[in-house]
Amino acid sequence: MAPKPVQRRPLPRLYLATQPIDDPQALLGVLADLLKAADIAAVLLRLKPSDPRTLISRIKALAPVIQDRGAALLLDGQVDLVARGGADGAHLSGLGAFEEALPALKPDRIAGVGGLTTRHDSMTAGELGADYVLFGEPDENGQRPSTQAICDRLQWWDEVFELPSVGFAGTLEEVGAFTAAGSDFILAGDFIWSASEGPLKSLHAALEAIRKAHGAIPANAEAPQG
Repeated sequence: MAPKPVQRRPLPRLYLATQPIDDPQALLGVLADLLKAADIAAVLLRLKPSDPRTLISRIKALAPVIQDRGAALLLDGQVDLVARGGADGAHLSGLGAFEEALPALKPDRIAGVGGLTTRHDSMTAGELGADYVLFGEPDENGQRPSTQAICDRLQWWDEVFELPSVGFAGTLEEVGAFTAAGSDFILAGDFIWSASEGPLKSLHAALEAIRKAHGAIPANAEAPQG
């Protein structure tokens, strides 16, 4: 019997993280442009500290422009504000924070998790019901694994598990590397906003890096049929 060609994996989708927000009005225009320009699966909303009423007001100001484009709105932590602000879910850092947040988020909302320092923690998060696992984000001291170490973790996850993985890309170069490693989503954050050419051109560059890396992955690998 002839071997069955392996289907090419889907193109990874972008997951956009905002800078810490205190004035949502300043972000509305550029965020709308970014969401129109690219297939962005979700937006991770980072909020500068304030009182709950102010934070909810910021979330509600940004929610329509994000959700009306078909993207999910996730809060960076702030689980208690998800329902009150009309968000779609939250991203938690660390297995403990994730477990604590589950009763408030499941089954109706998205619960993503990062800060998973070991493979065992990653598998445990999946078993507990995470909607995705994030690899490569900075810790509380701003330190993160090497690009190669993140690629190794993404590749291992891709080979073993069906649950989506997200690669935290700190640079444009990492966008391509994590695509090639098998990441299902690419979390793009600060380098999009700080680029000298502006966030829209930087976003286009990230999309092109995904396409180039995805196109370089062999599509003619074959798996034997039993």
